[in-house]
Amino acid sequence: MAAPDAQRLATALGPVLGAGLTIEGLTRVSGGASRETWLFDAVAGDGTRHGLVLRRDPGGHGGQSDRATEYALLEATANAGVAVPRPRLLLTTADGLGTGFVMERIEGETIPRRILRDAEYEAARPQLARQCGAIAAAIHATDTASLPHLPTLDAAAQIAQWRGVLDLVGEPRPALELGLRWLDERVPPAPTPARLVHGDFRNGNLVVGPDGVRAALDWELAHLGDPVEDLGWLCVRSWRFGVDERVVGGFGDLDELLAGYTSAGGVAPTPELVHYWMVFGTVKWGVITILQAHAHLSGTVRSVELATLGRRVVEMEWDTLDAIEGRW
Repeated sequence: MAAPDAQRLATALGPVLGAGLTIEGLTRVSGGASRETWLFDAVAGDGTRHGLVLRRDPGGHGGQSDRATEYALLEATANAGVAVPRPRLLLTTADGLGTGFVMERIEGETIPRRILRDAEYEAARPQLARQCGAIAAAIHATDTASLPHLPTLDAAAQIAQWRGVLDLVGEPRPALELGLRWLDERVPPAPTPARLVHGDFRNGNLVVGPDGVRAALDWELAHLGDPVEDLGWLCVRSWRFGVDERVVGGFGDLDELLAGYTSAGGVAPTPELVHYWMVFGTVKWGVITILQAHAHLSGTVRSVELATLGRRVVEMEWDTLDAIEGRW
């Protein structure tokens, strides 16, 4: 899609921030294979500056939940005290800007390579696993009655879902098939009640500053289910970005994550259950990388990033075999 029209953006934001806005610094940032992200300032006539982010779908490509659901989800979690950007505007057809929403911009870093290696975040890194545990506990404690409709997806339902996707693609992937069988033979009981699950809670979807984690982003895969899914997903090797010895996001250990989780009111899971969901996340990401490549190859969304993710499928097959052998 073309760049968003600045005047249309100012007009759409008028009822929220006041008339007479000007849009400055509209810049698209890289990252995010399924959504466009644009940073900008909306400047009022008196000089008040609002740092904002526009997230919108590229063409017809969308995520699991539509933008209206994601907008309502951000609103509910922000009201519940979860560290998230507060949403400001849900786009409508009349705005002429595509499908998406505008949210406040939280300053910080999201690129894992910098978070894990730059001197600016050296003091923050030892805190990150505990802070992630506390944020996860807040997410899982969110009153589900305040949420928009979300699908309920326990382990059994998701195994069936991803097996169906893999079968639909039709590529022989025996390591991922083995992973799905391993998961199927060890399905944990569905939690009662089902809790809010972020669905993509990981390094890369966190805003980090020198003081630590400031916000959790990218809620498009949110659903109701087993909260331990988020903890296992955070431990998937891909999200360590080369710092494999630090199981949690490349910056921390499982004990630190669980200590932060329980200190914020979460119920500590067994390490075996976290491992189960880590294996699940590895298999799931393997199937997603196949889908991302398929979106590029089919012409649905032409993207170098999607094509590059497709080249990582074999890494996920390797990681799956390691994971089911208990090598974190």
